[in-house]
Amino acid sequence: MSRTAKNVFVASRLPKRAGISGWVATLAPRTSRPVLSEAISVDVAIIGGGFAGLSAGHRLSRLDPTLRVTILEAGIVGEGPAGANSGFIIDLPHEVSSDDFSGESEGRFRDSVLLQRSAITLATELAAENGWGKDLFDPCGRYSIAMSAKGDKHLHAYSQQLSKMGEPHRLLKRDEIEAVTGSKAFTSGLFSPGTVIIQPAAYISGMADCLKETVRLFEQTPALSFERSGDGWLVKTPKGSVRAAKIIMANNGHAESFGFFRRRLLHVFTYASMTREFDPARLGGQRKWAATPALPMGTTVRRINTAGGDRILVRSRYSYNPGIAISDGALRSAGRLHDGKFAHRFPDLAGIGMQYRWGGAMALTHNHVPAFGEVECGVFAACGCNGLGASNSTAAGIAAAERVLGHDSELGRVYSRLAAPVSLPPQPLTTIGAKIHLAYREWRAGAE
Repeated sequence: MSRTAKNVFVASRLPKRAGISGWVATLAPRTSRPVLSEAISVDVAIIGGGFAGLSAGHRLSRLDPTLRVTILEAGIVGEGPAGANSGFIIDLPHEVSSDDFSGESEGRFRDSVLLQRSAITLATELAAENGWGKDLFDPCGRYSIAMSAKGDKHLHAYSQQLSKMGEPHRLLKRDEIEAVTGSKAFTSGLFSPGTVIIQPAAYISGMADCLKETVRLFEQTPALSFERSGDGWLVKTPKGSVRAAKIIMANNGHAESFGFFRRRLLHVFTYASMTREFDPARLGGQRKWAATPALPMGTTVRRINTAGGDRILVRSRYSYNPGIAISDGALRSAGRLHDGKFAHRFPDLAGIGMQYRWGGAMALTHNHVPAFGEVECGVFAACGCNGLGASNSTAAGIAAAERVLGHDSELGRVYSRLAAPVSLPPQPLTTIGAKIHLAYREWRAGAE
């Protein structure tokens, strides 16, 4: 519970890091921004320095270069959920499941693509302006890979739907996907060229380091509360405060920690492991590729090439954690699952152990819409990533910035068409239902 009085919102919990992200651990150290230790006044305060918050900051400064903006990041930029991301800024939905792909379903598809491509547009502009290399930002596309007849069937159906929409893609047979991955375990694949692959911790750090001078970022500065103050808001932090005309909440599931979207957000963690470096000669195929599973809640795999060798990332396992925190035991359990999946896919790499294991928090809604919009007078939410943090959170941050300034855009019109998050069942029904649903979806994904 966080609303203690009218127009006073107090954080009931703060973000916690879940394991050590391999993306962060393998990244060169950066000079962090200072802690806020004074009282300041700005036009817009942004709570959260991840995909949504930094994207909002960049969009605000582009729309109005004179605007004074402050971003408050509870931890170190890149070390939160954004740096735990698998690094796909996708342009197409992972799954197109409608049998009748016309009318309303086609409209939803188009809205989703516009939303996700708006994220890619901002990322592409930043990469060009700052000279980011392909180790950080690579518009190389992604693969969807199958390991079973069920997965093959799904990719073929997905291909047919993409063809109807005129979206470029290519189906790959077993030998073709083996030539990419070096693994005989995969039975087919589908390549879509529009996805951008990033090193998420480096990307987020890069976004932070190229903010305009009018956008001030403070790290290790959690927002503890905010309250109505005159015509604006007063945000309190451990050592300082921010008086702002408007606030953007870009803190995903932690919007609920301030009392917003109560019983409307499902807090789910996904888990990843990254191997030690290995000699590239031990595994055939391309040295760099990124693949999502053919079936929902399957296993995501990336091969990363570095100066000291190559690494494999495996992401799988989902858990419902309403406290937005996970235990060391949950990490170990997911790690054992990852070890088995890695061994099945890459027997040529036997003996290459995992060096890093971590979890990342997601905020989902029951009807798969963002937690977005003006939730109090002058307070705007850009939350509810629904499992696509790099794409959805970036787009939400852009759209929230535009709404703060009253800027009209097609992206904003997409968000205006979206429904609000629906209420979840009362406890303990939500917990029971969420755990059963996640377990069923993982079982259904099978070997995928």
